[in-house]
Amino acid sequence: MNKAAAVAALIGATSAGRIPIIKKELTKDMVQGQCAKLEDKFLGLGGEHVDVQDFMNAQYFVEVEIGTPPQKFTMVPDTGSSNLWVYSHSCWSIPCWIHSTFNGKKSSTYKNDGKAFDITYGSGSIKGTLAYDNAMIGDIKADNMGFGEITHASGTSFLASKMSGIMGLAYDTISIDGLKTWMDINTLKDKSFSMYLHANPSKSYMVIPGMDSENYTTI
Repeated sequence: MNKAAAVAALIGATSAGRIPIIKKELTKDMVQGQCAKLEDKFLGLGGEHVDVQDFMNAQYFVEVEIGTPPQKFTMVPDTGSSNLWVYSHSCWSIPCWIHSTFNGKKSSTYKNDGKAFDITYGSGSIKGTLAYDNAMIGDIKADNMGFGEITHASGTSFLASKMSGIMGLAYDTISIDGLKTWMDINTLKDKSFSMYLHANPSKSYMVIPGMDSENYTTI
């Protein structure tokens, strides 16, 4: 079985510059069609449709690199959670078949902790084990960061989404098992960031640290 990768490009990102945020359209028809194809191919259930929430105009991603040499992943920059997690190369849940997966054996800085790691969201849950490795957004790096190496994912939202994981950007007060966040560990002194989200996919971007002087008005 081939694992297709959803890869986005970060071009010319700097620690104090603009980091592109990629917007990908998603409609209910697209989700239903994808579910039907997977069910028919792997489960033999034919064209049954599964109703899910319409995420159109709501999926935004950044490219995150994990490991040495870096492995690239399309991830949600989530301001509502604090942990980093990525699908593992050892994962056999259906979402892992169609997304990029992390292979710790290919990273010289990878450390396997083995402690259980799991998060339950309103739309599904993920389970795996705790691991440590370097994580980067643009050229901003966090060394030896604890993250979830996911081996099981349940929920139609993970199947429908283009993401291979989540980069949590919230405070460490809601971090699973008290793990240090990417914002805690990275090399920046200024831990602020901002996002400009636009209906035109090529115009969205993230600024770390601080905020841009364009594309906003004072409230």
